[in-house]
Amino acid sequence: MEPPEFAPLPALTRAEGEFIDRYLQVLDQVGRINPAHGCDTYSALRAAQALASHAAALRDALALMHERGESRIHAATLTRALRVLDGERRSRRVALPPDPPS
Repeated sequence: MEPPEFAPLPALTRAEGEFIDRYLQVLDQVGRINPAHGCDTYSALRAAQALASHAAALRDALALMHERGESRIHAATLTRALRVLDGERRSRRVALPPDPPS
């Protein structure tokens, strides 16, 4: 049996790849903090503590892009990268769950 074939990641600069990785880390932590999905304060506290360092790494990735002259965010390419890296599922934890049917 062959392993599943994943969609190829679009070509990214190293700085863009770092930006996407750090963005997803921040997204994961915010999803863990979301009170609509959480169940205890300790895990939310741990996620909030991790969020600070991940947000700093995201800031540094964006600063590096800017310093290297990468002044544009190529939304279509980065959106494809987010989809390949399961960004849609990961971002659902940040949103409120739908209202239950009445």
